[in-house]
Amino acid sequence: MKVTGIIWLRSVVEKLLWKHSVTTDEVEEVLSRSPRYRFIEPGDVEGEHLYAALGQTAVGRYLIVFFIYKATGEALIVSARDMTKNEKRSHAKK
Repeated sequence: MKVTGIIWLRSVVEKLLWKHSVTTDEVEEVLSRSPRYRFIEPGDVEGEHLYAALGQTAVGRYLIVFFIYKATGEALIVSARDMTKNEKRSHAKK
């Protein structure tokens, strides 16, 4: 999977900051540093599905980023948060 761009919605950016303390820069770092992608569920629009990207920021923070992969190759960010212990363990094994 190749993410060619990121689509941000103001409401999502605000939620990431107040609820999860995740910045847009951190999300962009994860997506640019060869994350592991996981299919989550089919989307409502043909060919646009929900995925998760698991990765690490430059300072070592482990994040999981949920996004809709658009037909254009862009990622519409839905949410992002710190990985759980189980997600970190699974990510480290691969």
